[in-house]
Amino acid sequence: MASKGTAALEAMIEEATVDTDGYEDERAGLFAMIEEHLAVPFTTTVLGVEVTVRKVELAADSVVAVCVRDRHWQRVGLLDLPLPTPTPDGAAWIDAYRHWAGR
Repeated sequence: MASKGTAALEAMIEEATVDTDGYEDERAGLFAMIEEHLAVPFTTTVLGVEVTVRKVELAADSVVAVCVRDRHWQRVGLLDLPLPTPTPDGAAWIDAYRHWAGR
């Protein structure tokens, strides 16, 4: 799935943040849409190692992906998470979050 255009991303952000008040509420609104629409689990590569993204979480200051390999796990910020090709269903919400965050 190709990345959506700016207008589409801004429409998604508006949908996610329509009833929010401030930065924290906006981030929580975007997280809710990511959590609802992103198809997990999916595999991707982080620092040259294949991992499985099991879920997304709202952290104190960001949205993170919980990545697992064997018995080890690591939280990786969605702003830094490389997405596989093809992207999982719902990955456009990650694009919207990145656009909102200025990336």
